[in-house]
Formats: sequence, structure tokens, C-alpha cells
Amino acid sequence: MRLTPALSPGGRGSLLPISRAAAVVACLLLAALVVASCSDEPSAGRDHAAAAASDDAMCREHGVLEALCTKCNRALVPVFQARGDWCAEHGFPESICPICHPERGGRPAVDVSVDDRAAPADGTKVSLASRDTAARAGIATERAAPPTSTSWLTVPARIAYDATRVARVNARASGVVRELLADVGSRVSSSSSLARIESADVGASQARARGAASRVATAEANVARVSSLRAQGLTSEREMLAARQELADARAEQAANRASLRVVGSGGGGGAGRYLVRAPIAGVVTRRGASIGMLVDTDDVLFEIVDTSSMWAELDVPEDGASLVREGAVVVVRVDGLAGRELRGTVGYVAPEVDPHTRTVRARVQLANPDGSLRANMLAEARIELAASHTGSWVPREAVQRARDAHLVFVRLGPDLYEARRVRIGAEADGRVQVEGRVAPGDEVATTGSFLLKTETLRESIGAGCCGED
Repeated sequence: MRLTPALSPGGRGSLLPISRAAAVVACLLLAALVVASCSDEPSAGRDHAAAAASDDAMCREHGVLEALCTKCNRALVPVFQARGDWCAEHGFPESICPICHPERGGRPAVDVSVDDRAAPADGTKVSLASRDTAARAGIATERAAPPTSTSWLTVPARIAYDATRVARVNARASGVVRELLADVGSRVSSSSSLARIESADVGASQARARGAASRVATAEANVARVSSLRAQGLTSEREMLAARQELADARAEQAANRASLRVVGSGGGGGAGRYLVRAPIAGVVTRRGASIGMLVDTDDVLFEIVDTSSMWAELDVPEDGASLVREGAVVVVRVDGLAGRELRGTVGYVAPEVDPHTRTVRARVQLANPDGSLRANMLAEARIELAASHTGSWVPREAVQRARDAHLVFVRLGPDLYEARRVRIGAEADGRVQVEGRVAPGDEVATTGSFLLKTETLRESIGAGCCGED
């Protein structure tokens, strides 16, 4: 196998020969990695083989990349020893030894380097030792497809309550709960009574309201009397104005007390010194924080009511695909608990920030739920329709390899020659990825075994470490 970086932006350059032994070693590495399994037991072997399909899969037992684990895949030992990449003390390749290089996390140095220059240059070529090496190593290819008029981005999602249809009901005034009129699971309408509370503050407000009403009645009678006297010329205009001012003050006080009692909810069957807690919206009671005899204050949430006729699907859009998602885009949601059923909606919101922990962007879709089959915290899968694209190509997901901050696709130039080309990835749908770069529709790209080709391009990052010769 031979390796050389490109000498021009077009990717053309001469191939520098290397030793036949190195070519044989590389071939053995490719073949060994393709058939490797992390267990002698058949069932476990299948599990590890499936995990190794991803270039990010780790061997949980030994803390190194699944595809490079020499503890589980003993056939790899002579391969790495022949390459001079071997830590005899710990039995791992020196480049990924988790004991000698814990800072690498069981990965080649290029995968943990902070320098993007460690990634292979665009146009780097890998030449196999013979025409049948690719077949023996298990390298498969598939032709890149042209862009489609419509593409879809598939992302995980979960069902949540529509926050605009959730009500948390507090006590309107401090007091003691005397009666519960609704419980968890109760379906209530707007203004339905939920609880009756006895409150000294409400009793005092009711007394003030009665006093204000009496004052208004007295002031009205006084105004009538003064008006009659004024008409007979038996009193002055000043007394008339004073009587009218007193009536206006009494009515203002009465209005303030009535407004206060309306906010609390008394006067509608609560009784003297009591008031009713009422539902602000129609829906289902999902939580109850009150119990009979409980002393409550205005900070206490007594009930939670949810209108489930509409729910949200909250989507976790990968950071590199967020720029493709727009408000108004059509979304098809499949919920795990509703097999075979598809729900349609549109993107109503795309968050302006990236979650620092998951590196995803939150998007939201409103879904109609007339039969109540959607429940909060259900898991789902959402397919987002993306705008028509007329650029780039579509390749299988396994054809795209990542080396630090660069994405690579290996294009087959001949029976024994591959070229690494840097690409920018876009939408992803049905196991395929949209890529832009020097990958044209019809190009043969490596799929199975592309990770092994990437490993060969990074050979300069493999082999250096604490067990080298002095």
C-alpha cells in the first residue's frame, strides 16, 4: 500500500513507493479489522460486530476503539507489532494505549488532536498492494447519487405538553383548605370549582365590602337630601359639592373591594370568610398539591391543569443540520408507542442556541391530539422536510469518515487506488448523507471499510509514544 498527499487542489500527484512489508501489513490490518469481533461467544460477537460498524464505537471492557482492540481481536497483535506500533507492557497498540496515553481516550492521536492540520489533506491517495486487496479486506463501494428535489432530515423527538395550554393554579389568599372539589384525572371546564378555602383575609375583605356598600347607601341618601335643600335655597353650593365628593369616595372604595373579592373568587358560593379556587382553563387535572386541612399561601401551587387537545413534539436537531431547518417546514412524526401511525405538523420554532451538552438545537412542532393518544414524554422520530437542493451528492452514511474537524469521503479511482476528499455534510435521511465538495454523482465511494482507509491516511499519527526506542 502506498500513501501520498495531493500536490495540487485538483488532487493529482505522484505516488511515493513504500516497502512491500508495509503494504502487506496494511492489507492484514484491513482484513483483520473487517472480520474482528470482541467476543468468542456467537451472540456477543454479533453485538460487537454491529457496534464496530461505527467508527466511534468503543470497546467498553478495554476502553479503546472497538475496531482496534487487540485484547478482543488477537489477530491484530502481529499486525501492529509489524508496524512498530506496540506497547509490550500493556498489550495495546502504542498509539492508542489507554494506560500510556489516557488523554487520547483509546483513539489515535489525530482524533484527539486540537490541530486540524492533523487531518489528511484533500486529495491524499491510498494505493492497495494488489487488485484483489480491496475484496479480501472487505472494502465495498457504492455510487454517489445526484441531489433530489426534496430531502428529509431524521432526528429524535419527544412529546411534551403545549406550554400555552398548561395552567398552574395558586391559592388566591392564604387560608386553610376545607374542601376538595377535583382530583388528579378530573376533567374540568373553565371556571369549574377545584377547592374551597377558608381565609381570614377574605373574611376581612368581605367585611370591608359590606361597610363600603353601607357607606355608598348613606352617601347617596345625603346627596338626595342636600339636592332637595339646595333646590329650596336652604343650603349652599359648597355643601352640595361636599356631599357629591363623599358619594364618589364611597363608590370608589366599594369598587376596589369588589375587584379584590373577584380576584380571590369569593362571592360565588364560597360562603362567609371562604372562597372557591376555580379552573382558569378546560382540561385534565394532572397534579394536586392541596389536601384538606392544609394551610396554604399564595406561593403554593394547588393544582396543575393541562389541555391535551394539542401537544408539542420537541425535536433535537444536530448542530451541523440546524441551518437546514426553517420555520414552516413540514414534519412527519412517528411515535414509538403508536406503531404505524404518522402525525403531521410544521416547525413552529427553532431555538437560537445550541445545547452545550448534547450539541443539538431544539425545534418544536405543534400536533393536534383530539383523541388524547399523545402523552407527555413519549419518545418519537421526526422527519423534517428540507428545502430543495440542486448541489452536492448523496452518499451512504458509512462512506463519511471524520478526522478531527474534517469530513472525508474515499473515492475509488481504480481497482487498487482510492483518494480522500474533504467534504461538507448537509442533510441526512434514510441512511444517506448530502455532501458538498469534490464528490460528483456517479463517483464510486468506499462504504464498508472506509474507516480502515482513513486509518491508513493517519499512519503518521500512529506509532509514537512512551515505548519507543531511546
